Amino acid sequence: MTGFARAGGSLDALTWSWEIKSVNGRGLDVRCRLPAGLDGLEQAIRKRIGERLQRGHVAVNLQLMGGGEGAQVRINDTVLEQILSLANTLSDRLGVTKPSVDGLLSLRGILEIEEPEVGPEERERRERAVMETFEDALSALIEGRMEEGERLRTLIANQLGQLTELVAQANATAAAQPDGIRSRFQQKLDTVLSDESGVTPERLDQEVAILITKADVREELDRLSAHIEAVSELLQQGGAVGRRLDFLAQELNREANTVCSKSQDLELTRCGIELKTVIDQFREQVQNIE
Repeated sequence: MTGFARAGGSLDALTWSWEIKSVNGRGLDVRCRLPAGLDGLEQAIRKRIGERLQRGHVAVNLQLMGGGEGAQVRINDTVLEQILSLANTLSDRLGVTKPSVDGLLSLRGILEIEEPEVGPEERERRERAVMETFEDALSALIEGRMEEGERLRTLIANQLGQLTELVAQANATAAAQPDGIRSRFQQKLDTVLSDESGVTPERLDQEVAILITKADVREELDRLSAHIEAVSELLQQGGAVGRRLDFLAQELNREANTVCSKSQDLELTRCGIELKTVIDQFREQVQNIE
């Protein structure tokens, strides 16, 4: 499921900002970008996300500013010399103005901030404060995902209504009624019996079994209704139901395919094709559910 959340905090001269983004994913994939000195938090971050989420690609980014007294700013002479050499070459070749001092200092890698060494107690105090605001960001992300889930619940409920109506239409077609099945069965049987080469009892038994199997779609329609009811129950149940909905979407699609393959009636085929269309839409939305 998609979502975005931001939270920040401060401690003494240190300030920070969390950003957490999530997009759809079949499983849970967590990626972290943490500043040096706080990269030891990654294991705790992954653990907390794993406890509260089950699906999605989740990107966690922590930006850190400040750091207390004693921080030293220095210029990376090696990088600066390389950039100056390249800038002079381009300036002579293209006839453009050479870069200014403030322009050079704004380039990434020129200025480096060296933080003073932090003792174990201070480091623990900082990490604890930073993780408290991470919990705020994670809770905000989950709240946003839940709001999206409510919108998806309404959309999927409408799709279930469409599927229920289409199954009812398929059941009402002549091809799905006992009389219609019996009529088509009789026609096929008459064709087999009229074979001038003769029909052995064994061949007749085989043909009868095949015709009965191919003619009757009521079992598939009953299973479609059962799967639709199971989806509705899962939506009412709530919680992490995405993977089970994935499975039911596959089962719905399989039954609809069978209806289409068995159908020898235009109206039943139309219902089967429309069923497949709505099921495909349902499968796409299910990928967004936790």
